[in-house]
Amino acid sequence: MGRPLGGGAGLVAACDLAVATEGASFAFSEVRLGLTPATISPYVVRAVGPRNAKLLFATARSFTASDALKWGLIQEIVADASQFGPLVAVLGAAMRACAPGAVAEAKALVDTVAERTIDHGLLEYTAHAIARRRGSAEGREGVAAFLEKRKPSWAE
Repeated sequence: MGRPLGGGAGLVAACDLAVATEGASFAFSEVRLGLTPATISPYVVRAVGPRNAKLLFATARSFTASDALKWGLIQEIVADASQFGPLVAVLGAAMRACAPGAVAEAKALVDTVAERTIDHGLLEYTAHAIARRRGSAEGREGVAAFLEKRKPSWAE
């Protein structure tokens, strides 16, 4: 990854998984142009938090891959671009071992429960969510495969 600026850095924030090289740098540079990072702001604030977003938006300062990792904009750093392929292979293998429907629902679950107060209503929601998955075709197949000590159908 080179140097994502403005909306390019915002696209990084919108990704479920983002990886950068050690030499990458980022900036939310809109204010230097007299603009605001409005379109990307929900994704950036969710990724890095309000305080870091205020700093980065108001100063348009460049920051490193290490900063991006520390603040949650990215999840991994690789030495250089040649390491993307091996990392994709490892992550791809891990993802292919997971039930596609369960992954989609798990990602939606994060969006639903993020920032919510842990109360009776949320606990009831999550209990119903796991019960639905246990009764789903994937849930039944996954549990059966585990008990039978075999790979589930989606992982073969």
